[in-house]
Amino acid sequence: MQTSVEEKLMGALSGAGAEAAALPAQDWLAESRHQALERFRQKGMPSRQLESWKYTSLNALAKLDYAGGSAELALPDRLPSLLADDAQGYRLVFVDGRLQEQASRLDGIPDGVTLNGLSIISQGERPAWLQSSLGQIATEEREAPLLDLNSAFLSDGAVLRIASGLELDRPVELIFLYSAATNEVRASQPRLLVVLEANSRATVIEHHQNLGGGTSFSNGVAEFSLASGSALKHLRLQELSHNSHYFMNSQANLERDASYEGFLLALGAAVAREDFRIRLAGEGSSCKLNGVYLLTGRQHSDITSVIDHLAPHTSCDEVIKGALDQQSRGVFQGLIKVEKDAQKIEGNQSHRALLLSRGAEVNAKPELEIYADDVVCSHGATVGELDADALFYLRSRGIPPHQARKLLIEAFLRDTVELCSDIALRAGLTDRLDAKLAAMTGEDL
Repeated sequence: MQTSVEEKLMGALSGAGAEAAALPAQDWLAESRHQALERFRQKGMPSRQLESWKYTSLNALAKLDYAGGSAELALPDRLPSLLADDAQGYRLVFVDGRLQEQASRLDGIPDGVTLNGLSIISQGERPAWLQSSLGQIATEEREAPLLDLNSAFLSDGAVLRIASGLELDRPVELIFLYSAATNEVRASQPRLLVVLEANSRATVIEHHQNLGGGTSFSNGVAEFSLASGSALKHLRLQELSHNSHYFMNSQANLERDASYEGFLLALGAAVAREDFRIRLAGEGSSCKLNGVYLLTGRQHSDITSVIDHLAPHTSCDEVIKGALDQQSRGVFQGLIKVEKDAQKIEGNQSHRALLLSRGAEVNAKPELEIYADDVVCSHGATVGELDADALFYLRSRGIPPHQARKLLIEAFLRDTVELCSDIALRAGLTDRLDAKLAAMTGEDL
C-alpha cells in the first residue's frame, strides 16, 4: 500500500523528536499545534481541485523519501548576503529551520528591539506580546493547508519586534539554509514573525539557499504585523538547488498609515510557490509588492497574491516580471480585493513574462474583486517572446546571438529590480540576477 505524502511528512517531522522539543512546553502553543495538525489531517495537501492551486501540482512530493531533523553539515565560510562587503547588518542563521547561534550576529542591538530565535525568546519569562502575535496574523485557512502543516510542527523561527518610534539602524539578514543529501530529503518548517509597533521602521532581508546538493523540502510561514505609521522593507531571495521544493506563505496586516514594501527574486527550486496575503486594514496604509523570477530547465514557479483593501484611502502597486527558458513553467495569480467600505483606494497590478523557448509556459490570472464604487484600479498580464527587431539590431552591430539575447533579457527584468527603493541593495539583487543569466549558455537561450 502506497504511503501518502501527508503520512510521509508527518512521520518524518514527528519522528525527528527534537522538532517539538525545541520550544518549551506551553499550553497555548501545544493547543495551537494540535488544532493545526487536526486541520491538516482533515484537508491534506493542496490539490489542483482548489482554485488557487489549479496550476501547481504537488504529485512529485509523494515520490520523495523524507528525513526529519537537521544534517550535521559545516556552515560555509561565507554566508549569503546582499549587503556590500563593508556593510554589516544584524543576522540570524537557521539550518533546516533551527537557529544556529554561533553563526548569528546580534551585537549592538538597540534597546527596544527584540531579535532572536523563537526557541530563545520563548524560554523563561515569555513576553506577553509573543502569544498575542504568533499565529494571529497567519490565519488564512480556506486554501492554505501548508500553513497548518507549518503551525503543527512549529519548532523555531526568527522573531523581530521593534518598539514604538524606533528605526532600526541596520538591516536584519535572515539566512535560511537547508541541508540536503543525495539519498534523503530534509523536511523543514521555517517561521518568521515581524512585529512593528507604532511609527517604527525596519529592513528585513531573507535568503533561502541549500547547503550542498541533493533535495530539500521547505514549507515556511512569515507573519508581518505593522502598527499605525510603521514601515517595513522586506526583500526575499530564493536560490535553492533545482532539485528542491520550496513553499512560503506570507501574511501581513497593516494598520493606519503603515507601509509594506516587498521584493522577491525567485531563481531556484524545482517547484516553488510564494503565497502572499496582505490586509490593508487601516486607513492610509499602502503596499508595494514587486518581484522577478527567472526559470530554466523544468523549474516551476508559482506566485500567488491577494491584496485586500479593507479601509478607505489605501493603495497598492504590484509588478511581477519573469523570463522562462526550456521546459519551465510560471504561474501568476494576483487578486486585488476592495471591500465595500474601502472607498477612494488605488490598486494597480501588472504581470509580464518573456518566453525564451517554445517549450516554456506561463499561466497568468490577474483579478479585481471590487465592492466599492469610488476606486481607481488596474490590472493586466502580457506574455511574449524576445523582440525580433531588437535582436536583429544588436546582431547587426556585431554582438553574438547569445550575448544579444542576454542583454535584452537583462533589460526586460532589470527595470523591475530598480523598483526596489533601497539603492544599496539593488547591486546585490542585480548581481544574483546576472549570475543566473550568465549560467544560462547560448544554447540554453
